[in-house]
Amino acid sequence: MWWFGRNGASGFSASSTAVEVTHGIDGTGLTAIVTGASSGIGTETARVLALRGVHVVMAVRNMAAGREVKEAIAKEIPTAKIDAMELDLSSMASVRKFASEFSSSGLPLNLLINNAGLMATPFMLSKDNIELQFATNHIGHFLLTNLLLETMKKTARESNKEGRIVNVSSRRHRFSYHEGIRFDMINDQSGYNRLSAYGQSKLANVLHANELSRRLKDDGANITANSLHPGAIATNLFRHVPLVGGFIDIFGKYVVKNVQQGAATTCYVALHPEVKGTTGEYFADSNIAKGSSQANDPELAKKLWDFSLSLIK
Repeated sequence: MWWFGRNGASGFSASSTAVEVTHGIDGTGLTAIVTGASSGIGTETARVLALRGVHVVMAVRNMAAGREVKEAIAKEIPTAKIDAMELDLSSMASVRKFASEFSSSGLPLNLLINNAGLMATPFMLSKDNIELQFATNHIGHFLLTNLLLETMKKTARESNKEGRIVNVSSRRHRFSYHEGIRFDMINDQSGYNRLSAYGQSKLANVLHANELSRRLKDDGANITANSLHPGAIATNLFRHVPLVGGFIDIFGKYVVKNVQQGAATTCYVALHPEVKGTTGEYFADSNIAKGSSQANDPELAKKLWDFSLSLIK
């Protein structure tokens, strides 16, 4: 049982579930993309959004697993509008293919939930020769967001409904390499630390949302961009950290959130009316929280934006 139950300003706490934070909210008419929706909090996010009437497009690397989740949600929620499309965030070609197919579908896009992620992998390079955690957790989502932004702007204009971009980060963004983002050493295997590299990618998620928020404001777009820490959750994210995974298998129910609680902040930021107009913020436990000093550095955010653009060209 999650034992931190004190409610914050929103009226919710670490123990609140995704169903609870979206109670009474009607998402009918909204369309969302949820990356990494075939497992963990991505699955629960997709399920709860579908429960609230949102048309959910599950963007998944493993289509067999994605189809199973889609069928399970459709069986539980007969009225669910839910689709699965293939997306491998570690491959820019796959991201471009997904974005092209989605744009060609003619579907609107109100919500983009950048949820998928890898944690603490051994040093590997992506298909585009970028360190795998940075490539998957940040660059893939950065490119996806850029490619879908015009569709989101068009949807916001035509529907007169606020678009929302949600980056699922982590408290680990506080524990990146000392310089924050190792722009000149992204692929440096000799200095690689799997947890610091994870922290770097999660710091990038927050910086991306903050800089995107600033640019959307300047553009006058009716779209917000925020980031969040879902909490420590018992999911397969810990598969590359066996000691931590083993601990969670034994004691998880006492010290970490379950997936229903883990998906709460994502669903709150994506759907709750209280969050309307809120942008460039970092959330935890369904409340506005404080990110690290590096996460709140506008110059670092701008530098990361330019660096990311150089990688996706």
